[in-house]
Amino acid sequence: MHNGCQTPEPETPETRPSRSLGLAGSIAKIFVSSPLAPLLLIVLLAAGILGLISTPRASNPQISVPMIDIFVGYPGHSPAEVSRMVSDPLERMMSELPGVRHVYSVSNRGESMVTVRFQVGRRMGPSLVEVYNKLAANMNRIPPGATHPLVRAKGINSVPFMTFTLWSREVGPATLNEIARTALQHLKQVPQTGESFIVHGPQETLTVDIHPGRLAAYGITPQQVAQTIKASNAQTETGRTDVQNMQMRIVTGQFLRTPAEVRNLVVGVYEGEPVYLFQVAQVRLGPSDPHSLVTYYQKAGKNQPEVDGAPAVTIALAKIAGSNGVTVARALIQKMHSLEGTVIPGNVHVSITRDNGKKANAKVDSLLFKLFVATAAVTLLILLALGWRAAAVVVITIPLILLITVFSAWLLGITINRVSLFGLIFSIGILVDDSIVIVENVYRRWLQEGTTSTETLIDAVREVGNPTILATFTVIAALLPMGFVGGMMGPYMAPIPVLGSVAMLFSLFTAFALAPWLMLRFKPSLKTLERMHKGEHRQATWLRKFFRNTLIPLIRRKFYGRLFLGGIVVAFFASLALFLVEWVPFTMLPHGNSSAFNVVINMPAGTAMPVTANVTAEVVQSLQGMKDVRALQS
Repeated sequence: MHNGCQTPEPETPETRPSRSLGLAGSIAKIFVSSPLAPLLLIVLLAAGILGLISTPRASNPQISVPMIDIFVGYPGHSPAEVSRMVSDPLERMMSELPGVRHVYSVSNRGESMVTVRFQVGRRMGPSLVEVYNKLAANMNRIPPGATHPLVRAKGINSVPFMTFTLWSREVGPATLNEIARTALQHLKQVPQTGESFIVHGPQETLTVDIHPGRLAAYGITPQQVAQTIKASNAQTETGRTDVQNMQMRIVTGQFLRTPAEVRNLVVGVYEGEPVYLFQVAQVRLGPSDPHSLVTYYQKAGKNQPEVDGAPAVTIALAKIAGSNGVTVARALIQKMHSLEGTVIPGNVHVSITRDNGKKANAKVDSLLFKLFVATAAVTLLILLALGWRAAAVVVITIPLILLITVFSAWLLGITINRVSLFGLIFSIGILVDDSIVIVENVYRRWLQEGTTSTETLIDAVREVGNPTILATFTVIAALLPMGFVGGMMGPYMAPIPVLGSVAMLFSLFTAFALAPWLMLRFKPSLKTLERMHKGEHRQATWLRKFFRNTLIPLIRRKFYGRLFLGGIVVAFFASLALFLVEWVPFTMLPHGNSSAFNVVINMPAGTAMPVTANVTAEVVQSLQGMKDVRALQS
């Protein structure tokens, strides 16, 4: 006798009704039954390696924050007049531009600087064009006597990422500055270099000190002296002539070459006699009044002499947007080494005082290592839970997904930085889900039907295809809102949702295309599947017993249940209190382990340069006593 219920027999390839394979089953069938899978594996691997090599490396994401400075000279006017006549009208004009976030100005005697900062994410080129168009359309609002506006763009890539310091005990600051100028011309030949400048000390300058009393005695004004020097230091083309069938230019005048030529200039006539410049002024060639001083300090070390305040100049270089800071830095260092002994004499030494390319490369290499460590940890867990065959599928697909995601970052213009790598590390645990679901269901169907056929594999992929697609797009929908955050943090953190979503899409595709093909390459026997099933049954039995012994007393005994609930509440609020008492620092990103720091000393306004130099020297001498300090620059 029976109760009228029948246990359904498991389906076999012969008895399985005809059904649509769906998207997942169709993809699996195409790649399993054709040689496309190994070809796809090779293509994705090659593209991933290309992306890993070609994608620029940086410490932080390259965000666009356009800032444009407008300089206008207004000679002979006080700061209040400059502010009223120049700065205020420029501020009103610039605030009318679309996308402007802030406009502020600095007014000094005879000059004005207006800074226009646009919203984060705007491109520098269109912003610069808008500023130029606005100025051109409102030149009538610039007061008479003011100079033509000078526009200078500033952005994230204007910050120097590489600095070389040239120092010497035998060469003075003026000569070092000339050497640095020549070296900078050669360094600018390196591709992908951007803005650059030299931080130097006193420069060699020809100074003319006028004696007012003597000028008054001869009836000569300072303007006459200045105009005479300017007119004498010029060459002018006055005409052309033909000589022996050759056309020649006639040039009059010459440039002043020596201080003696300047002293002997005739600046006027008094009682029929010429008045020379040396009669009314003192002409001297020497260091100018310093606006900045650069000195270099270094402790004695391996192949490094001790340096105590040697004169120095610093060459600072930036890179253009989108370039690889690592390769540009290496090219600059190689170029600088080639200049030693030729452009840079033997008694001038070169020290690399900033190399952000090296720092970025070290950070990226460290995060890449952690990325593969995380992949290895996930693979180890799968090895312990599902066996070496499933782990082999994961250990091939996960690095492949990561590599092709880096290739996608190269195509999307995203650099390899700590934020983008954080997004990849964060998504490793999610990437493995799709392949695990496919592997688990295929193993279950093979064991259920008693055959490891390809038809069963394709049907097993079809069976879990739609839920896997839905779960993947649910994760993508949870990640994408992070990309729409406003302000500076939105573009800064955008690589996480973008690359995370790309990685999820590739993980879904590889789970349907490559995972079934790899499973056939590492196909287990039915005996192995039965042994794995028994092992899982033992684990489930142990877990059932553990939770029965743990949860049932908490449910049946109110005292234990309330005690457990109270412990959870206390632990929750205690974890929140960690932020209040600052036992756990709360930051958006982890602090970088930088080997350099800056000390900024704000002196009272009007402090003379020698006083500032003495204070700086005292600070540097005190810092020299710190442990592990190798070099200092002031």
